[in-house]
Amino acid sequence: MFDGAMLASGKRLSVRARLLAIALVPMLVILPLLLGISIYRWNAKFDAITVSKVNDDLTIAHQYLARILQNTEDQLVAMAESARFQDLLVKGDYTDGNFAELLKETARKHVFDFLYVIDDGGHVVASEYPMAAVSIRWDWPIVVSALRGQPKTDIDVFEPGELAAISPGLARRARIDLVKTTGSADTDRAVETRGLVLQSAGPLTLPDGRKAALIGGMLLSQNLAFVDTINDLTFSGAGLPDGSKGTATLFLGDVRISTNVGLFKGKRAIGTRVSAAVKDAVLEQGRTWLGSAFVVDDWYISAYEPILDSFDRRVGMLYVGFLQRPFTDAKFQTLLTIAAAFVLAVAATVPLFLTWARSVFKPLERMTGTIARVESGDLAARTGPIRNKDEIGQVALHLNHLLDLVQDRDAELRRWNEELNQRVEERALKLQQTAAQLETTTKQLVMSEKLAAIGEITAGVAHEINNPIAVMQGNLEVIRDLMGPNAESARTEFRLIDEQMNRISEMVTKLLRFAKPQEYAGYTEHYAAANIVTDTLPLVQHLLRKKTIQVEREDRASRTIMMNRTELQQVLVNLIVNAIHAMPQGGRLTLRTCDRDFDQRKGVAIEVADTGAGMTSEVMQKVFDPFFTTKSREGTGLGLSISQMLTTRQGGNIAVESELGKGTTFTVWLPEAG
Repeated sequence: MFDGAMLASGKRLSVRARLLAIALVPMLVILPLLLGISIYRWNAKFDAITVSKVNDDLTIAHQYLARILQNTEDQLVAMAESARFQDLLVKGDYTDGNFAELLKETARKHVFDFLYVIDDGGHVVASEYPMAAVSIRWDWPIVVSALRGQPKTDIDVFEPGELAAISPGLARRARIDLVKTTGSADTDRAVETRGLVLQSAGPLTLPDGRKAALIGGMLLSQNLAFVDTINDLTFSGAGLPDGSKGTATLFLGDVRISTNVGLFKGKRAIGTRVSAAVKDAVLEQGRTWLGSAFVVDDWYISAYEPILDSFDRRVGMLYVGFLQRPFTDAKFQTLLTIAAAFVLAVAATVPLFLTWARSVFKPLERMTGTIARVESGDLAARTGPIRNKDEIGQVALHLNHLLDLVQDRDAELRRWNEELNQRVEERALKLQQTAAQLETTTKQLVMSEKLAAIGEITAGVAHEINNPIAVMQGNLEVIRDLMGPNAESARTEFRLIDEQMNRISEMVTKLLRFAKPQEYAGYTEHYAAANIVTDTLPLVQHLLRKKTIQVEREDRASRTIMMNRTELQQVLVNLIVNAIHAMPQGGRLTLRTCDRDFDQRKGVAIEVADTGAGMTSEVMQKVFDPFFTTKSREGTGLGLSISQMLTTRQGGNIAVESELGKGTTFTVWLPEAG
C-alpha cells in the first residue's frame, strides 16, 4: 500500500509540474524571451536610426560644401564677365590702381584669401596685392581647365612653399602643431605645414589674344567661420537630446585643420588626429564611415567621407557627428523601466495563475490514470462520473467517448493495416518506375539548360564587342574632323581602319544571330544556299586555322531556299565543326551546293564533306539519336539530333555517307522556295 501511495503521489506531482509549467512558462520564460528579442530589435533599430541621422547630416554637409564650390565658381565667372572688369582688362594696363582695387574689392566681398590673373605662360598678370614670388605653381587642373575655356572649382593641397609664393601670411595661417591623440596612427611628424585650399578658376582672353585665367582661393586650414557655418546648417533644429551636441570637422589627411570639437578650456581640437581605424577605412579604402567612433576624448555617432582634390586623390575628410553618451543613457533608462515593469507584472500575476491551476489538478489526475490504464492494454477503462460541467468536465466526457471509439476502431484498423501494406507495395513499384523516368528527363533538361547558357554567354560577348566598336568609329570621325585638310594624307589608313571595324561589326552581327536565333526567328526569306555558307565560314574560321584545314567551295545551285537563316546556319556550323573534329591532323573540307530533286520535289542540296577517319555502319545508324556522341568529353550528343529536327521541320532531310579511312559526307536537302 505504501508503494502504491508513493506511485500515486508521484503521478500527482508530475501532473502539477506540467500544469504549473503550462501556467508559468509563458510568463517566466516565453515572455522574457520575447521581451529580450523585442529589446534587441529595438536597440538595433535605435542604433540604425542614429546612424541614419548622422548619414543625413553628412549629406547636408556634403551638399553645403558642393554648393560653396559652385557658388565660388559662379561668383568668379560673374566677376570675370562683368562690364567693369572687361573694361579694365581691355585697357591692358594691369598696373593700374583701379584694376588692383577691383580685385581687392572682389576678394573682400567673396572672402577670397587670394585673387590674381595668370596667362597661358604661367606669368602673373595682375593680383589684388603684390605676390611674394615671381613665379607660382600654375599646373593645377583647374587652371589648365580655365585656360582651355572651361571654369572649374576644386579643393587642393598646397605645400608650404606654394602658399608662401602667394603670401607668407597664408603659410603661417596653414601651420598647425600636431596634438598627440588617443587611437591615432603612429607618426613622427610634429607639425602640419600644408594647407587645404578651395580654389576656383575662370577663363579670360587678354587684349593681345592670349588665353588667361582669373584664379581665386580660400584657405580652409583654421577657417573656423567655414566649419561653424557647416555645423550650424547641419544641426540647426536637429532635435538632439539634452547633453548631446553636433560637431563638424575638415581634415587634411588625418589631421583636424578646422573643427568645432572641443579639446579643453574652450580650445578647439585643431591639430588632433583621427583614429587609425577611420583613417584606414576612409583615406586608404575610400569608404564612407558611418557609426560609432572615438573623437579626441569621447565617443561620437560619426560620419566621415573622403575629400578628393582636383587630381582625384583622397587628401582629407569631411566629418559630422554628435555625442553618443546621451543616447546610451536614454537607452539604459528605457531598459531599466521595462525591467521594473516586467517584475511588477510577474509579482501580480503568478499567484493568480497558481490559484487557477489547483482547480485543474484533480480532474486531470483522474484522466491521467485512465489514460495510463488504456496504454497498458485495458481498452475498457473509463474516467467515471464527472461532477464539474466546466471545460475540464467536458474534456473528461469527450475522453470517455473517445475511448469508446478507440475500442471500436481498433479492430477496423487492424483490417485496414493489411490492405494498406498491399497498396504500399504497389505504390512503391510505381514510384521506382517514375523515379527512373524522372532521372532520364532531368538529364535532358540539364543538357538543354547548359546549351541555353552557352547561347546567352555568346550573345552577351557579341553585344559587349559592339559597344567599343561604336565608340572607336565615333572617335575616328572626330579625329578626321580635328585633322581637317591634313586627313587627306592619311586617307588610306583611315579607309583600312573603317574596313576592319566594319568587318568586326559584321562578324559580331553574324555571331549574335547564331547565338540568339529566337531574336531573328519568326520570319523566312528567299536566299541562295551559297550565301548562307559564306556567312557561316567566319564563325568557324578559328577552328580551321588551328587544324590546318583546306576549304574547297563548289557553288552550282541556281534555286533559292526559304529556311530561317539562323536555323540553317546552326545546322551548317554543327556539321562543319564535326568535320573539323574528324580531321585532327588537318585535311580538306569540301562545301558544295547544287540543285537536286528528292521524292519528286525540287530543291537544293548542301554537302559538307571531310577527309577524316570516317564512320562504321553501326555509328552511322546512331549519329542522329539524341545524346549519342563519339566525343565523350567534348560533345553533348544533341547537335545532329537538333540539326535533323530543324531540317525536317522545314520539310527537308539530312543524309550521311561515310567509309572508314576515306571520310564522311553529310547532305542537307531543302525544298525550293515557292
